[in-house]
Amino acid sequence: MTVKNKVVLITGASSGIGEATAKLLASQGAKLVLGARREDKLQQLTETITKDGGEAVYQITDVTKIEDNQKLVELAKTEFGNVDVIFLNAGLMPNSPLSELKSNEWNQMVDVNVKGVLNGIEAILPEFKKQKSGHVITTSSVAGLKAYPGGAVYGATKWAVRDLMEVLRMESAQEGTNIRTATIYPAAIRTELLETITDEQTAKDANAMYNQYEIGPDRVANVVAFAIDQPEDTNVNEFTIGPTTQPW
Repeated sequence: MTVKNKVVLITGASSGIGEATAKLLASQGAKLVLGARREDKLQQLTETITKDGGEAVYQITDVTKIEDNQKLVELAKTEFGNVDVIFLNAGLMPNSPLSELKSNEWNQMVDVNVKGVLNGIEAILPEFKKQKSGHVITTSSVAGLKAYPGGAVYGATKWAVRDLMEVLRMESAQEGTNIRTATIYPAAIRTELLETITDEQTAKDANAMYNQYEIGPDRVANVVAFAIDQPEDTNVNEFTIGPTTQPW
């Protein structure tokens, strides 16, 4: 399966990993369907891609709303005829100690990081089952592999994504629907996630760590492209990626 001419739907596409992935895949000939909440960013990204000779359309998307996810899939079908890959990348990381009881932020993380992924899966699975092919890629986190203070709820959501994707892979194999999966576990990758942290000490510590180690989101985009480019009969289902110098 080559990237060229594949129809790729990306949520959380307006910045960071989503934006970098959209640009890379477009340069390799993919047809992009971009979703995020900020229309100005989406419009700018789409214009950049098309100006460089790529193909892209966008739609304002709140991943916590199932109807928004379904409309994004319908947009892809209308513009390009089908969907080959869905990259469920939207996420929030307002970390804080549990003792701070920031339950509103806990609920936001569950809504975006878990329900947002479930909504994307619900929207795309009927299409993938019908065509007996497809690729679901998600952005988890190293927090979905190991625990650390201040990251309890964020980590819990990312562990949930890990389990969802592994079961999706197993069930697809059992059902013969040929749906491939890939879960990405980034470490210190430069994104806007740190801007969602409201706890002062947690934000200070996180920024210090990222300032020391971070690498660009284009590094993750390379991994997404690699996963898509594997033969149809090959599933590489997990990628852990981070700075060489970061001990994680």
